[in-house]
Amino acid sequence: MLERLYRRRMPVDEVLSAEAAKTLAQFTHEIRRPIGLVITRRGAVQDVLVGAGAEPSPTTLATFRASPRSLRGLRLIRSQLKELPLTQEDLTMLGLLRLDMIGMLAVTPKGEPGLLSLAHLNPPSSQGQLYTLLKPTLVHQCSVNFETFIRELEADLQRQSGSHAMAQGQTAILVSASPKSKAEQEERLAELAELASSADLTVIDRLVQRTQSGHHRFQLGSGKLKDVLMQAMQKGADLLIFDQDLAPAQLRAIEEITDLTVIDRTQLILDIFAQRAHSREGKVQVELAQLRYLLPRLSGQGTSLSRLGGGIGSRGPGETKLETDRRRIRERIDYLDREIAGFARHQDQRRSRRIRQAFPVLSIVGYTNAGKSTLLNVLTKSQVATAPRVFETLDTTSRRLHFPHGREVILTDTVGFIRDLPKDLLAAFRTTLDEMRDADLLLHVVDAGAKDLDTHIASVDTVLQSLTLDQIPRVLVFNKCDQLPTGQAEALCRRYGAIGISALHQETLPALMQHLEEQLATLVPLASRP
Repeated sequence: MLERLYRRRMPVDEVLSAEAAKTLAQFTHEIRRPIGLVITRRGAVQDVLVGAGAEPSPTTLATFRASPRSLRGLRLIRSQLKELPLTQEDLTMLGLLRLDMIGMLAVTPKGEPGLLSLAHLNPPSSQGQLYTLLKPTLVHQCSVNFETFIRELEADLQRQSGSHAMAQGQTAILVSASPKSKAEQEERLAELAELASSADLTVIDRLVQRTQSGHHRFQLGSGKLKDVLMQAMQKGADLLIFDQDLAPAQLRAIEEITDLTVIDRTQLILDIFAQRAHSREGKVQVELAQLRYLLPRLSGQGTSLSRLGGGIGSRGPGETKLETDRRRIRERIDYLDREIAGFARHQDQRRSRRIRQAFPVLSIVGYTNAGKSTLLNVLTKSQVATAPRVFETLDTTSRRLHFPHGREVILTDTVGFIRDLPKDLLAAFRTTLDEMRDADLLLHVVDAGAKDLDTHIASVDTVLQSLTLDQIPRVLVFNKCDQLPTGQAEALCRRYGAIGISALHQETLPALMQHLEEQLATLVPLASRP
Protein backbone atom coordinates (compact mmCIF):
# COMPACT_ATOMS: atom_id res chain seq x y z
CA MET A 1 0.00 0.00 0.00
CA LEU A 2 2.75 2.44 0.95
CA GLU A 3 4.45 1.78 -2.39
CA ARG A 4 1.80 3.98 -4.00
CA LEU A 5 3.02 6.89 -1.87
CA TYR A 6 6.66 6.27 -2.82
CA ARG A 7 5.72 6.34 -6.51
CA ARG A 8 4.11 9.76 -6.10
CA ARG A 9 5.86 12.65 -7.82
CA MET A 10 4.22 16.05 -7.56
CA PRO A 11 4.85 19.27 -9.49
CA VAL A 12 7.86 21.22 -8.18
CA ASP A 13 5.75 24.32 -7.64
CA GLU A 14 3.29 22.62 -5.26
CA VAL A 15 3.90 22.02 -1.55
CA LEU A 16 1.55 19.01 -1.70
CA SER A 17 -0.43 18.07 -4.77
CA ALA A 18 -4.18 17.46 -4.46
CA GLU A 19 -3.72 13.87 -5.67
CA ALA A 20 -0.98 13.13 -3.11
CA ALA A 21 -3.08 14.73 -0.36
CA LYS A 22 -6.04 12.55 -1.29
CA THR A 23 -3.96 9.34 -1.21
CA LEU A 24 -2.28 10.36 2.06
CA ALA A 25 -5.65 11.06 3.71
CA GLN A 26 -7.11 7.77 2.45
CA PHE A 27 -4.26 5.63 3.82
CA THR A 28 -4.26 7.53 7.13
CA HIS A 29 -7.98 6.89 7.50
CA GLU A 30 -7.52 3.19 6.75
CA ILE A 31 -4.67 2.43 9.13
CA ARG A 32 -5.80 5.00 11.77
CA ARG A 33 -2.25 6.21 12.25
CA PRO A 34 -0.39 9.38 11.19
CA ILE A 35 1.69 9.14 8.01
CA GLY A 36 4.52 11.47 6.99
CA LEU A 37 5.89 12.16 3.53
CA VAL A 38 9.49 13.36 3.17
CA ILE A 39 9.51 15.16 -0.18
CA THR A 40 12.49 16.42 -2.20
CA ARG A 41 12.51 19.70 -4.12
CA ARG A 42 11.94 17.74 -7.31
CA GLY A 43 8.64 16.52 -5.91
CA ALA A 44 9.74 12.91 -5.27
CA VAL A 45 8.77 11.10 -2.06
CA GLN A 46 12.06 10.18 -0.36
CA ASP A 47 10.68 8.57 2.81
CA VAL A 48 7.28 7.44 4.09
CA LEU A 49 7.01 7.65 7.88
CA VAL A 50 4.38 5.81 9.88
CA GLY A 51 3.62 6.98 13.41
CA ALA A 52 3.50 10.35 15.13
CA GLY A 53 7.13 10.41 16.27
CA ALA A 54 8.81 8.97 13.18
CA GLU A 55 11.69 10.98 11.67
CA PRO A 56 13.51 10.84 8.33
CA SER A 57 15.97 7.96 8.07
CA PRO A 58 19.67 8.54 8.85
CA THR A 59 20.48 7.59 5.25
CA THR A 60 18.19 10.35 3.96
CA LEU A 61 19.62 12.92 6.37
CA ALA A 62 23.16 11.95 5.39
CA THR A 63 22.30 12.22 1.68
CA PHE A 64 20.62 15.61 2.01
CA ARG A 65 23.06 17.67 4.06
CA ALA A 66 22.32 21.07 5.58
CA SER A 67 24.36 23.87 7.08
CA PRO A 68 23.73 26.96 9.24
CA ARG A 69 23.51 28.92 6.00
CA SER A 70 21.29 26.61 3.94
CA LEU A 71 18.32 24.27 4.20
CA ARG A 72 18.27 20.51 3.75
CA GLY A 73 16.26 20.38 0.52
CA LEU A 74 13.51 18.26 2.11
CA ARG A 75 10.04 19.05 3.41
CA LEU A 76 7.97 16.91 5.75
CA ILE A 77 4.18 16.74 5.47
CA ARG A 78 2.41 14.70 8.15
CA SER A 79 -1.20 13.61 8.31
CA GLN A 80 -3.33 13.76 11.46
CA LEU A 81 -6.72 12.22 12.19
CA LYS A 82 -7.73 15.33 14.15
CA GLU A 83 -7.62 18.93 13.08
CA LEU A 84 -4.74 20.05 15.29
CA PRO A 85 -2.09 22.77 14.78
CA LEU A 86 1.58 22.04 14.38
CA THR A 87 3.07 21.06 17.74
CA GLN A 88 6.19 22.42 19.38
CA GLU A 89 7.85 19.07 18.62
CA ASP A 90 7.11 19.60 14.92
CA LEU A 91 8.58 23.10 15.01
CA THR A 92 11.63 21.82 16.90
CA MET A 93 12.20 19.19 14.19
CA LEU A 94 11.87 21.94 11.56
CA GLY A 95 14.73 23.82 13.21
CA LEU A 96 16.93 20.88 14.16
CA LEU A 97 16.80 19.24 10.74
CA ARG A 98 16.68 22.57 8.85
CA LEU A 99 13.80 21.34 6.69
CA ASP A 100 12.52 23.45 3.81
CA MET A 101 9.06 23.32 5.35
CA ILE A 102 6.98 21.23 7.71
CA GLY A 103 3.23 20.68 7.40
CA MET A 104 0.27 19.00 9.07
CA LEU A 105 -2.63 17.73 6.94
CA ALA A 106 -5.87 17.14 8.83
CA VAL A 107 -7.90 14.12 7.74
CA THR A 108 -11.69 14.35 7.94
CA PRO A 109 -13.85 11.55 9.45
CA LYS A 110 -14.66 10.52 5.87
CA GLY A 111 -10.97 10.07 5.00
CA GLU A 112 -10.68 13.23 2.93
CA PRO A 113 -8.00 15.95 3.08
CA GLY A 114 -8.80 18.78 5.49
CA LEU A 115 -6.85 21.91 6.37
CA LEU A 116 -3.10 22.01 5.69
CA SER A 117 -0.97 23.88 8.28
CA LEU A 118 2.54 24.90 7.20
CA ALA A 119 5.61 26.47 8.81
CA HIS A 120 9.06 27.46 7.56
CA LEU A 121 12.31 28.76 9.06
CA ASN A 122 13.27 32.43 8.94
CA PRO A 123 16.71 33.91 8.20
CA PRO A 124 18.64 35.08 11.31
CA SER A 125 17.37 38.55 12.10
CA SER A 126 17.10 41.10 14.87
CA GLN A 127 13.52 40.00 15.57
CA GLY A 128 14.77 36.57 16.61
CA GLN A 129 11.73 34.72 15.19
CA LEU A 130 12.96 31.26 14.28
CA TYR A 131 9.97 30.23 12.15
CA THR A 132 6.80 31.52 10.50
CA LEU A 133 3.43 29.76 10.77
CA LEU A 134 1.27 30.14 7.65
CA LYS A 135 -2.50 30.38 7.87
CA PRO A 136 -4.11 26.91 7.52
CA THR A 137 -5.80 26.38 4.18
CA LEU A 138 -7.25 23.61 2.02
CA VAL A 139 -4.68 21.92 -0.22
CA HIS A 140 -6.27 23.05 -3.49
CA GLN A 141 -6.43 26.63 -2.14
CA CYS A 142 -2.78 26.79 -1.03
CA SER A 143 -1.31 29.87 -2.69
CA VAL A 144 2.37 29.01 -2.05
CA ASN A 145 4.37 28.45 -5.21
CA PHE A 146 6.90 26.16 -3.60
CA GLU A 147 9.64 26.47 -6.25
CA THR A 148 9.59 30.28 -6.11
CA PHE A 149 9.15 30.35 -2.34
CA ILE A 150 12.14 28.11 -1.56
CA ARG A 151 14.40 29.92 -4.02
CA GLU A 152 13.61 33.27 -2.38
CA LEU A 153 13.96 31.83 1.15
CA GLU A 154 17.36 30.30 0.37
CA ALA A 155 18.49 33.62 -1.13
CA ASP A 156 17.39 35.44 2.05
CA LEU A 157 19.21 32.88 4.21
CA GLN A 158 22.41 33.27 2.23
CA ARG A 159 22.17 37.07 2.24
CA GLN A 160 21.36 37.40 5.94
CA SER A 161 23.92 34.78 6.96
CA GLY A 162 26.53 36.35 4.69
CA SER A 163 26.12 39.81 6.20
CA HIS A 164 26.03 38.21 9.66
CA ALA A 165 29.30 36.39 8.95
CA MET A 166 30.96 39.54 7.53
CA ALA A 167 29.98 41.49 10.64
CA GLN A 168 31.06 38.91 13.21
CA GLY A 169 33.16 36.24 11.52
CA GLN A 170 32.49 32.73 12.79
CA THR A 171 30.13 32.62 15.76
CA ALA A 172 29.92 30.14 18.61
CA ILE A 173 27.67 29.09 21.47
CA LEU A 174 29.49 27.89 24.59
CA VAL A 175 28.05 24.94 26.52
CA SER A 176 28.89 23.56 29.95
CA ALA A 177 27.33 20.44 31.51
CA SER A 178 28.92 19.08 34.69
CA PRO A 179 28.24 18.36 38.39
CA LYS A 180 30.02 21.59 39.37
CA SER A 181 28.10 24.57 40.70
CA LYS A 182 26.58 27.06 38.30
CA ALA A 183 28.98 29.76 39.52
CA GLU A 184 32.03 27.56 38.83
CA GLN A 185 30.72 26.56 35.41
CA GLU A 186 30.11 30.19 34.48
CA GLU A 187 33.65 31.02 35.63
CA ARG A 188 35.02 28.31 33.35
CA LEU A 189 32.84 29.53 30.47
CA ALA A 190 34.33 33.01 30.94
CA GLU A 191 37.77 31.49 30.34
CA LEU A 192 36.41 29.44 27.42
CA ALA A 193 35.11 32.69 25.95
CA GLU A 194 38.66 34.11 26.15
CA LEU A 195 39.92 31.05 24.31
CA ALA A 196 37.23 31.45 21.66
CA SER A 197 38.08 35.12 21.25
CA SER A 198 41.75 34.19 20.89
CA ALA A 199 40.71 31.86 18.05
CA ASP A 200 38.94 34.81 16.35
CA LEU A 201 35.46 33.51 17.18
CA THR A 202 32.53 35.63 18.33
CA VAL A 203 30.62 34.17 21.29
CA ILE A 204 26.90 34.86 20.92
CA ASP A 205 25.53 32.83 23.84
CA ARG A 206 26.50 30.70 26.85
CA LEU A 207 24.41 27.83 28.21
CA VAL A 208 24.90 25.92 31.47
CA GLN A 209 23.37 22.69 32.78
CA ARG A 210 24.23 21.13 36.10
CA THR A 211 24.24 17.35 35.85
CA GLN A 212 25.05 14.63 38.34
CA SER A 213 27.66 12.80 36.31
CA GLY A 214 27.30 13.91 32.70
CA HIS A 215 24.90 12.21 30.33
CA HIS A 216 26.54 9.24 28.67
CA ARG A 217 25.17 9.90 25.19
CA PHE A 218 25.19 13.68 24.78
CA GLN A 219 27.13 14.97 27.86
CA LEU A 220 23.99 16.98 28.66
CA GLY A 221 20.31 16.01 28.62
CA SER A 222 18.67 15.42 25.23
CA GLY A 223 16.04 18.07 25.98
CA LYS A 224 18.71 20.61 26.87
CA LEU A 225 20.66 19.67 23.76
CA LYS A 226 17.62 20.46 21.62
CA ASP A 227 17.34 23.84 23.37
CA VAL A 228 21.01 24.49 22.61
CA LEU A 229 20.60 23.59 18.95
CA MET A 230 17.48 25.71 18.60
CA GLN A 231 19.39 28.66 20.06
CA ALA A 232 22.16 27.98 17.56
CA MET A 233 19.70 28.00 14.68
CA GLN A 234 17.90 31.10 15.89
CA LYS A 235 21.07 33.12 16.42
CA GLY A 236 22.95 31.86 13.38
CA ALA A 237 25.77 30.11 15.26
CA ASP A 238 28.46 28.26 13.34
CA LEU A 239 29.89 26.18 16.19
CA LEU A 240 28.95 24.57 19.48
CA ILE A 241 31.90 24.52 21.90
CA PHE A 242 31.68 22.28 24.97
CA ASP A 243 33.77 23.18 28.00
CA GLN A 244 33.99 19.50 28.90
CA ASP A 245 36.04 17.14 26.75
CA LEU A 246 33.73 14.99 24.67
CA ALA A 247 34.28 11.28 24.23
CA PRO A 248 34.40 10.11 20.59
CA ALA A 249 30.97 8.45 20.96
CA GLN A 250 29.47 11.63 22.43
CA LEU A 251 30.86 13.75 19.62
CA ARG A 252 29.41 11.43 16.99
CA ALA A 253 26.04 11.26 18.78
CA ILE A 254 25.72 15.05 18.84
CA GLU A 255 26.76 15.35 15.20
CA GLU A 256 24.07 12.83 14.24
CA ILE A 257 21.33 15.32 15.12
CA THR A 258 22.95 18.54 13.87
CA ASP A 259 25.05 19.71 10.95
CA LEU A 260 26.79 22.33 13.09
CA THR A 261 30.47 22.01 13.85
CA VAL A 262 30.83 20.62 17.39
CA ILE A 263 34.15 20.81 19.23
CA ASP A 264 35.32 20.57 22.83
CA ARG A 265 37.72 22.62 24.91
CA THR A 266 40.77 20.53 24.01
CA GLN A 267 40.11 20.82 20.29
CA LEU A 268 39.73 24.60 20.64
CA ILE A 269 43.07 24.87 22.46
CA LEU A 270 44.75 22.72 19.83
CA ASP A 271 43.35 24.97 17.11
CA ILE A 272 44.73 28.06 18.87
CA PHE A 273 48.15 26.43 19.16
CA ALA A 274 48.01 25.56 15.46
CA GLN A 275 47.33 29.22 14.64
CA ARG A 276 50.13 30.50 16.89
CA ALA A 277 52.92 28.05 16.08
CA HIS A 278 55.57 29.72 13.89
CA SER A 279 58.81 27.79 14.40
CA ARG A 280 59.37 24.36 12.91
CA GLU A 281 59.59 22.87 16.40
CA GLY A 282 56.34 24.48 17.49
CA LYS A 283 54.49 23.30 14.38
CA VAL A 284 55.74 19.74 14.83
CA GLN A 285 54.66 19.67 18.47
CA VAL A 286 51.20 20.99 17.67
CA GLU A 287 50.68 18.54 14.81
CA LEU A 288 51.74 15.68 17.06
CA ALA A 289 49.21 16.72 19.71
CA GLN A 290 46.46 17.08 17.10
CA LEU A 291 47.10 13.62 15.66
CA ARG A 292 47.12 12.00 19.11
CA TYR A 293 43.80 13.70 19.80
CA LEU A 294 42.36 12.69 16.43
CA LEU A 295 43.38 9.01 16.43
CA PRO A 296 40.73 7.64 18.86
CA ARG A 297 38.07 9.89 17.29
CA LEU A 298 38.20 8.52 13.77
CA SER A 299 34.76 7.27 12.81
CA GLY A 300 35.66 6.12 9.33
CA GLN A 301 33.07 8.41 7.74
CA GLY A 302 34.19 11.30 5.62
CA THR A 303 37.72 11.39 7.02
CA SER A 304 40.31 12.50 4.50
CA LEU A 305 43.94 12.35 5.49
CA SER A 306 45.61 12.69 2.10
CA ARG A 307 48.04 15.31 3.41
CA LEU A 308 49.50 12.89 5.94
CA GLY A 309 51.35 10.74 3.44
CA GLY A 310 50.61 7.45 1.71
CA GLY A 311 50.03 7.06 -2.02
CA ILE A 312 49.99 4.25 -4.56
CA GLY A 313 50.92 0.96 -2.95
CA SER A 314 50.39 2.17 0.61
CA ARG A 315 47.08 0.42 1.12
CA GLY A 316 47.03 -3.25 1.99
CA PRO A 317 44.66 -5.76 0.36
CA GLY A 318 41.25 -5.77 2.03
CA GLU A 319 42.15 -2.87 4.30
CA THR A 320 39.26 -0.49 5.06
CA LYS A 321 39.62 3.26 4.76
CA LEU A 322 39.33 3.62 8.55
CA GLU A 323 42.18 1.16 9.08
CA THR A 324 44.24 2.96 6.44
CA ASP A 325 43.64 6.32 8.08
CA ARG A 326 44.65 4.99 11.49
CA ARG A 327 47.79 3.36 10.13
CA ARG A 328 48.84 6.53 8.35
CA ILE A 329 48.28 8.60 11.48
CA ARG A 330 50.38 6.21 13.56
CA GLU A 331 53.14 6.36 10.95
CA ARG A 332 53.03 10.16 11.02
CA ILE A 333 53.11 10.16 14.84
CA ASP A 334 56.21 7.95 14.80
CA TYR A 335 57.88 10.30 12.31
CA LEU A 336 57.08 13.39 14.41
CA ASP A 337 58.31 11.65 17.57
CA ARG A 338 61.67 11.07 15.87
CA GLU A 339 61.79 14.71 14.76
CA ILE A 340 61.10 15.93 18.29
CA ALA A 341 63.85 13.65 19.58
CA GLY A 342 66.18 15.49 17.19
CA PHE A 343 65.05 18.83 18.64
CA ALA A 344 65.85 17.47 22.11
CA ARG A 345 69.42 16.65 21.07
CA HIS A 346 69.92 20.21 19.80
CA GLN A 347 68.56 21.56 23.08
CA ASP A 348 71.04 19.43 25.02
CA GLN A 349 73.87 20.98 22.99
CA ARG A 350 72.61 24.49 23.74
CA ARG A 351 72.39 23.70 27.44
CA SER A 352 75.92 22.39 27.46
CA ARG A 353 77.18 25.67 25.97
CA ARG A 354 75.31 27.66 28.61
CA ILE A 355 76.81 25.61 31.42
CA ARG A 356 80.31 26.09 30.00
CA GLN A 357 79.68 29.84 29.84
CA ALA A 358 78.70 29.79 33.53
CA PHE A 359 75.39 31.62 33.03
CA PRO A 360 72.67 30.94 35.63
CA VAL A 361 69.22 30.39 34.15
CA LEU A 362 65.98 32.08 35.18
CA SER A 363 62.76 30.71 33.66
CA ILE A 364 59.49 32.63 33.55
CA VAL A 365 56.42 30.44 34.13
CA GLY A 366 52.79 31.26 34.67
CA TYR A 367 49.22 31.15 33.50
CA THR A 368 48.58 32.17 29.91
CA ASN A 369 48.15 35.92 29.33
CA ALA A 370 49.75 36.83 32.67
CA GLY A 371 52.28 39.14 30.97
CA LYS A 372 55.34 36.88 30.89
CA SER A 373 56.60 37.94 27.46
CA THR A 374 56.05 41.61 28.26
CA LEU A 375 58.18 41.19 31.39
CA LEU A 376 60.92 39.47 29.35
CA ASN A 377 60.93 42.37 26.87
CA VAL A 378 61.20 45.02 29.57
CA LEU A 379 63.92 43.26 31.59
CA THR A 380 66.09 42.34 28.59
CA LYS A 381 65.21 45.24 26.22
CA SER A 382 63.91 42.74 23.66
CA GLN A 383 61.04 42.83 21.19
CA VAL A 384 59.37 39.44 21.50
CA ALA A 385 55.84 39.51 20.06
CA THR A 386 53.17 40.19 22.68
CA ALA A 387 49.38 40.57 22.59
CA PRO A 388 46.62 40.59 25.23
CA ARG A 389 45.32 37.15 24.32
CA VAL A 390 45.85 33.61 25.53
CA PHE A 391 48.70 31.48 24.17
CA GLU A 392 50.38 34.31 22.29
CA THR A 393 53.76 32.69 23.03
CA LEU A 394 54.40 29.07 22.10
CA ASP A 395 58.11 28.97 21.31
CA THR A 396 60.80 29.19 23.96
CA THR A 397 62.66 32.50 23.94
CA SER A 398 65.99 33.06 25.71
CA ARG A 399 67.68 36.42 26.29
CA ARG A 400 70.55 37.72 28.41
CA LEU A 401 69.61 39.71 31.49
CA HIS A 402 72.12 42.13 33.04
CA PHE A 403 71.78 42.87 36.74
CA PRO A 404 72.78 46.29 38.15
CA HIS A 405 75.92 44.87 39.79
CA GLY A 406 77.20 43.34 36.55
CA ARG A 407 76.06 39.74 36.79
CA GLU A 408 74.57 38.17 33.65
CA VAL A 409 71.97 35.42 33.51
CA ILE A 410 69.88 33.70 30.83
CA LEU A 411 66.17 34.59 31.07
CA THR A 412 63.80 32.20 29.27
CA ASP A 413 60.13 32.47 28.48
CA THR A 414 57.96 29.63 27.22
CA VAL A 415 54.34 28.65 26.63
CA GLY A 416 51.81 29.68 29.26
CA PHE A 417 49.78 27.17 31.24
CA ILE A 418 46.03 26.83 31.69
CA ARG A 419 43.77 24.76 33.90
CA ASP A 420 43.24 21.22 32.62
CA LEU A 421 45.94 21.63 29.98
CA PRO A 422 45.29 18.85 27.42
CA LYS A 423 47.47 15.83 28.15
CA ASP A 424 48.35 15.30 24.49
CA LEU A 425 49.47 18.91 24.25
CA LEU A 426 51.52 18.69 27.43
CA ALA A 427 53.19 15.50 26.18
CA ALA A 428 53.96 17.04 22.77
CA PHE A 429 55.44 20.19 24.33
CA ARG A 430 57.48 18.29 26.90
CA THR A 431 60.66 18.93 24.90
CA THR A 432 60.02 22.68 24.94
CA LEU A 433 59.10 22.66 28.61
CA ASP A 434 62.25 20.70 29.40
CA GLU A 435 64.09 24.01 28.91
CA MET A 436 63.04 24.75 32.48
CA ARG A 437 64.90 21.75 33.87
CA ASP A 438 68.17 23.68 33.81
CA ALA A 439 66.64 26.69 35.57
CA ASP A 440 68.24 27.76 38.82
CA LEU A 441 65.20 29.85 39.69
CA LEU A 442 61.61 30.08 38.41
CA LEU A 443 59.70 33.36 38.14
CA HIS A 444 56.07 32.46 38.62
CA VAL A 445 54.20 35.42 37.06
CA VAL A 446 50.54 35.84 38.04
CA ASP A 447 47.92 38.29 36.75
CA ALA A 448 47.07 40.12 39.98
CA GLY A 449 43.67 41.10 38.59
CA ALA A 450 42.53 37.57 37.75
CA LYS A 451 39.18 36.74 39.34
CA ASP A 452 40.21 33.15 40.05
CA LEU A 453 43.71 33.91 41.32
CA ASP A 454 44.06 30.76 43.41
CA THR A 455 43.00 28.57 40.47
CA HIS A 456 45.64 30.16 38.24
CA ILE A 457 48.36 29.56 40.82
CA ALA A 458 47.21 26.00 41.51
CA SER A 459 47.05 25.17 37.78
CA VAL A 460 50.66 26.23 37.27
CA ASP A 461 51.73 24.25 40.35
CA THR A 462 49.97 21.17 38.97
CA VAL A 463 51.77 21.38 35.62
CA LEU A 464 55.14 21.89 37.33
CA GLN A 465 54.50 18.84 39.50
CA SER A 466 53.58 16.73 36.46
CA LEU A 467 56.91 17.75 34.90
CA THR A 468 58.79 17.09 38.19
CA LEU A 469 59.90 20.73 38.23
CA ASP A 470 58.25 21.64 41.52
CA GLN A 471 61.53 21.28 43.44
CA ILE A 472 63.15 24.25 41.67
CA PRO A 473 63.10 27.39 43.86
CA ARG A 474 60.41 29.89 42.85
CA VAL A 475 59.70 33.59 43.19
CA LEU A 476 56.03 34.55 43.04
CA VAL A 477 55.49 37.76 41.04
CA PHE A 478 52.13 39.55 40.82
CA ASN A 479 51.95 41.46 37.55
CA LYS A 480 49.47 44.16 36.43
CA CYS A 481 49.26 45.57 39.96
CA ASP A 482 48.60 49.02 38.48
CA GLN A 483 45.12 47.80 37.52
CA LEU A 484 44.14 47.16 41.17
CA PRO A 485 42.67 49.70 43.61
CA THR A 486 45.18 51.48 45.86
CA GLY A 487 46.31 49.25 48.70
CA GLN A 488 44.89 46.01 47.29
CA ALA A 489 48.11 45.03 45.53
CA GLU A 490 50.16 45.44 48.73
CA ALA A 491 47.64 43.34 50.67
CA LEU A 492 47.76 40.57 48.05
CA CYS A 493 51.56 40.53 48.06
CA ARG A 494 51.65 40.24 51.84
CA ARG A 495 49.09 37.45 51.79
CA TYR A 496 50.91 35.35 49.17
CA GLY A 497 54.49 36.37 49.94
CA ALA A 498 54.83 37.81 46.43
CA ILE A 499 56.51 40.78 44.77
CA GLY A 500 54.13 43.22 43.08
CA ILE A 501 55.03 44.82 39.74
CA SER A 502 53.61 46.20 36.53
CA ALA A 503 55.68 45.16 33.54
CA LEU A 504 54.48 48.27 31.72
CA HIS A 505 55.87 50.57 34.44
CA GLN A 506 59.63 50.20 34.81
CA GLU A 507 59.69 52.08 38.13
CA THR A 508 58.06 49.02 39.74
CA LEU A 509 60.86 46.64 38.67
CA PRO A 510 63.95 47.56 40.79
CA ALA A 511 62.62 45.69 43.84
CA LEU A 512 62.15 42.57 41.73
CA MET A 513 65.63 42.85 40.21
CA GLN A 514 67.22 43.26 43.63
CA HIS A 515 65.34 40.26 45.01
CA LEU A 516 66.31 38.06 42.05
CA GLU A 517 69.97 39.06 42.31
CA GLU A 518 69.99 38.23 46.04
CA GLN A 519 68.32 34.87 45.43
CA LEU A 520 70.82 33.95 42.73
CA ALA A 521 73.74 34.97 44.92
CA THR A 522 72.53 32.38 47.42
CA LEU A 523 71.55 29.66 44.95
CA VAL A 524 74.38 30.07 42.43
CA PRO A 525 77.44 31.81 43.89
CA LEU A 526 79.66 33.40 41.25
CA ALA A 527 82.40 30.80 41.68
CA SER A 528 80.09 27.79 41.76
CA ARG A 529 80.14 27.13 38.00
CA PRO A 530 83.18 26.29 35.89
